[in-house]
Amino acid sequence: MNSRMFRALQHPNYRLWAAGALVSNVGTWMQRVAQDWLVLTQLTDHDGAAVGITTGLQFLPILVLGPYAGVLGDRLDKRKLLIATQSAMGLLALLQGILVLTGVAQLWQIYAIALALGIASAFDAPPRQAFVSELVGRADVPNAVALNSASFNLARMAGPGVAGLLIGLIGTGWVFMLNALTFAGVLFSLTRLNVGLLHRTPPLPRGKGQILAGITYVRTQPRILLILIMAALVGTFTLNFQVTNALMAADVFHTGADAYGLLGSVQAIGTFGGALLAARRKQPRLSLLVASAVGLGVATMVSAAMPSYLTYAVMLVFVGVTALTFLNSANTIVQLSTDAQYRGRVLALYMAVIQGGTPIGAPLVGWLANAVGTRWALLAGGLAALAAGAIGIWALARWGDGTIREQLRAAWAARRAEQAATGTLPVIAPNAAAHAQTDASHPTAGESPAAAHDAGRSPLAGPSGSAARGTVRPARTPVPTGQHPTVAPRLDPPRRGTPAPRR
Repeated sequence: MNSRMFRALQHPNYRLWAAGALVSNVGTWMQRVAQDWLVLTQLTDHDGAAVGITTGLQFLPILVLGPYAGVLGDRLDKRKLLIATQSAMGLLALLQGILVLTGVAQLWQIYAIALALGIASAFDAPPRQAFVSELVGRADVPNAVALNSASFNLARMAGPGVAGLLIGLIGTGWVFMLNALTFAGVLFSLTRLNVGLLHRTPPLPRGKGQILAGITYVRTQPRILLILIMAALVGTFTLNFQVTNALMAADVFHTGADAYGLLGSVQAIGTFGGALLAARRKQPRLSLLVASAVGLGVATMVSAAMPSYLTYAVMLVFVGVTALTFLNSANTIVQLSTDAQYRGRVLALYMAVIQGGTPIGAPLVGWLANAVGTRWALLAGGLAALAAGAIGIWALARWGDGTIREQLRAAWAARRAEQAATGTLPVIAPNAAAHAQTDASHPTAGESPAAAHDAGRSPLAGPSGSAARGTVRPARTPVPTGQHPTVAPRLDPPRRGTPAPRR
């Protein structure tokens, strides 16, 4: 096992939490596929707008209640709050299964349950995101966030495919019942955590204007504000694959539930691979966030033009990699760039823009698919991601240190130095000319590009002392021209039977 890639698992509490979350996430993806297929094929006549409304209702509450949920996350015990929200979502899944199995389910009831699930999720998401730092401590937050993404997408690989098969074998009702059962896994892990090992932050005392204080804090942090703007565009208009995959499978390629579920699993292969790559990074950079937004836009637009089910499924792998890289980078940078006392409220705002835009985007995508075709709806999502990337490029070009090319070169150099320091890259001593060229185009030895930002040259820099600064490049000793590094001769021990050399 790569200890660097899985270092968060060294914490007993995180291991327990990750095991329970994996079981629950499998059930969640099964429920999502079953719910969309129920609405699309049983409660309506392939109405894409109805699927979009169902998805939108499930994410609407986080847009409205997210800021208040963030205050509760900063104020209350996060573990106890998660026990309450997870229990509520398990009971709602049980109710949904009973309605379908008894044959009385109607579209308005599914809408109501989706809204109730959204309310529970709104109070669950901010403390769940912030709880990661209490499980592992600040140093391992980037790795824990990446492993959470890997776990979520590992479940996404299994959940949709299993759901597609089970829908054909036993029906959507039993899939909802199985999802309700999986919530027992995460509830068991939450109740068995070692409370003494948690890295708790002091609770926020009650007071007036705490939501406004969180918003004001974000307005003073250009780095976080930029991420929120980009996340709002991508979350609202691009990340609607739950709707577009269903429409592409049913209306464009004319396949069944099993093929629809398989699309989610194939896309999860890409997101799972992206999560493992993210777990290897010490921490992401803004340049990676911007590049992933552009890559997501291009991959989504190309997938819209795929002529067959097979080629569309292959493109979903690339869509998954870029989408996960964007989400993981945004989440990690926001967490590490935020003071602990504001973390719950800032993450609530982040979740509000990344998920809260779905009530607008999902019905709009469904309506656009009905009006001009599913491929055009998918193409519009890709354009939105490209717009987010363009905003990021503009911000880096205006406020970053040097041109975009110089910032990318600096990020690449820091990444190579990090690999060399951890033994994952062979270290080859460059000649003096290479040293001179490198030293002339980058900050001085021992100063990372992000540290140069902190010196006052860029408003996009993270807070002073933040782990989000970046990896400090090790100092280098140039080799004089025309000389070679001194190599100490190896003194082999004398062979047996050979007399020792005279002194």
